[in-house]
Amino acid sequence: MPFIAEVKNRWPALFSETEFTRITMVPLLSTFMAKLDHYADHLLRVFKKKGGTAKHSINLIMAAMDGNPSVDVRRECILKAVCVYLNEKPDDLFKEFLDVDLGASRETEQPTLGVYVVRHEGANSADTPKNIGVIIEGCTVLQALGDHLKYTFEFLQKVLMELDGNNLSMKVQVLKNKLLE
Repeated sequence: MPFIAEVKNRWPALFSETEFTRITMVPLLSTFMAKLDHYADHLLRVFKKKGGTAKHSINLIMAAMDGNPSVDVRRECILKAVCVYLNEKPDDLFKEFLDVDLGASRETEQPTLGVYVVRHEGANSADTPKNIGVIIEGCTVLQALGDHLKYTFEFLQKVLMELDGNNLSMKVQVLKNKLLE
């Protein structure tokens, strides 16, 4: 199996959102955002029913929406809460960097798969990020997206994007059932 850097070098068009959409006829980013927005209220309802430490963690994450009601903050909070709901750590998915130390931070932290968020120095989590991107095997595969997570990515792929949605793990199936109640 080729490393992601080799795939990116051989087929760079696959890593350009506009070229990917032209080739596949699937607007991934807009489809993903539309599905996330579609399920947002259902997910918030499911999160409110969660108990224990997960409920506390989810409430802390959702508090960011009180300071900034933008759709971007809402989406970020919901994605982080999905991680917590599925007993995974949102910090393993989202890595935040300040724009002043971006190069040093990205060189020392090479996640297998993750989302990075770059904020201006002095900004807080409710402020609009400077950049958002996806890293696979230490290689930035998507960037400037605008404003060990097996179950979170399974949920994103199979429930939100409806790709192979009939073959779900028990955890993700339970969440999907709760969304459809």
